[in-house]
Formats: sequence, structure tokens, C-alpha cells
Amino acid sequence: MDEKSFHYQTIAHALEFISSRYGQQPELADIARELHMSPFHFQRLFLRWAGVSPKKFLQYITVTHAKEMLRRNSTTEEAAFESGLSGTSRLHDLFVSIEGVSPGAFKQRGKGVKIAYGFFDSPFGKFLLACAGEKICKIDFIDDEKSALRELKEEWHSAEFTYAPDTLHSLARTIFEGNKKRMPKTTLLVHGTPFQIKVWEALLKIPEGHLTSYDRVAEVIGMPRASRAVGSALAHNPVAYLIPCHRVIKKVGRIGEYRWSSIRKQAMIGWEAARIGER
Repeated sequence: MDEKSFHYQTIAHALEFISSRYGQQPELADIARELHMSPFHFQRLFLRWAGVSPKKFLQYITVTHAKEMLRRNSTTEEAAFESGLSGTSRLHDLFVSIEGVSPGAFKQRGKGVKIAYGFFDSPFGKFLLACAGEKICKIDFIDDEKSALRELKEEWHSAEFTYAPDTLHSLARTIFEGNKKRMPKTTLLVHGTPFQIKVWEALLKIPEGHLTSYDRVAEVIGMPRASRAVGSALAHNPVAYLIPCHRVIKKVGRIGEYRWSSIRKQAMIGWEAARIGER
């Protein structure tokens, strides 16, 4: 296991420990003991990963997100989600757009398309990045490279694949950096039902550091009774992180399920909150 993946696994374990003892507000020494690390070394590792101390990180989760998660029709959420906050949202600075493919192209599943792919490290573990030309068609957090590649080839079974980590390295490195000046403008190439495309487009309006609910997404797309279907569309999201399904939670304030594990979802929410708080 490489160093970055080990760090994420360690942090994920810490987050799981914190979540299971949320009401007790565990101290730094308690978390470090669970990880078989000294408080000093755990604090240093956590600072390197999140940019803030474990204590401050927990504060962002319990204070900042408690407000947003437990509010219904929050004024801040309304403004952020409905307006898209294009001036401050990194996704809108990125100018990400989604191109849905025609039914005929869907059946062809990538015929005539050349896809370059590679495996890279992130703050949340290893991920697969695949691009058709300059368009991102897949970001997938993975545990096993062979399984992830097999899934990609099943989704685009008529495409031509090239392993090209060197070509994609620069893009992969900037995805999680939060540096909008370095992140190139790009588009996403995905295939899905019209409903799924509509949901994924709505997710792009949720700024980094903000949360919304399944019900709210359903309302925004004009189908207020379709919250279950929204959940299904999120579960089929092919582009992790950039299509930010991790920012959608249950209305009662619980994190909810996540295709790439609820612990990873909690880690991403807390990580974004910490970065926003430090800007």
C-alpha cells in the first residue's frame, strides 16, 4: 500500500471511530490510542491530510454542518443551491458541463471513442480517471484496479482503451487541489437516462462546502416526489467528486449512503468544510 493510501485508510479509521462515539466528543488521545499512534504523530498526520487539527476538523463537522444538515429550507442553502454561486463555486470556475449521449450512441457504448485511463492517489484513496479526449468520462474511487478497469470497459465496451497515466497525471493531480487557477476547463462525457442527466446537472450547482437533501434536489428538478429516484441516480453517478453526490444528505441530518462508502463521504464533507473555513 502506498503512503497516500495508507494515510487515507488511517484517517478513515479515525473518522469511523469518531462517528461511532460522536456523542462523547472523543479527545485527541482517545483517537490516537485507537489508531495505535502517539497523539503527536496522529495530530501531525491529520494536519498534513486535512490542513487543520483534528479538533478543528471535528468542530467544522459538528458546528458548520450541523446547522446546514438540520435546517430545512435554510436561507444559505436556498441561495447557494438555486443560484449556483458561480462566482465562488470551484465547479463553476471549472465550467463543467454534461453531455448526454443519444439512445443510439448509448447502445454503441463508445464505438469510435478512444479512452485514456490511469490510476492515481487522492486524499480519499486510490481512484481511476478515464478521459475521452479532453472530456472526463469516469472518476471512480477503487479498492482493486482490475475490477475497476473491468467495470469501465463494460460501460464503454466498444471503445478503444489506452493506459496513459503520464498523459493524465497533471489533470489527476489538480482535481483535489482546490486551486481553481490550475484546474483546466473541462467537460464531462457521460451516458445516462434523461432523469439521471437532469439530477447530475443539478448536483453541479451545489458549491463546495455546502450540503443539500435528496428531497431538495427532487424539488429543484421539478419532481418533488422523486426523492427515491434521485437517490438511485446518485448511486449511478459515473464521475465521483466532480459530480458532487457526496454533498447530498438525508433531510434529518444523517450522512446517508454513498456509492464509495459512507465513511469516505463523511471524510469528503469534513475535508471541504475545513478548506472553506480556512480560506
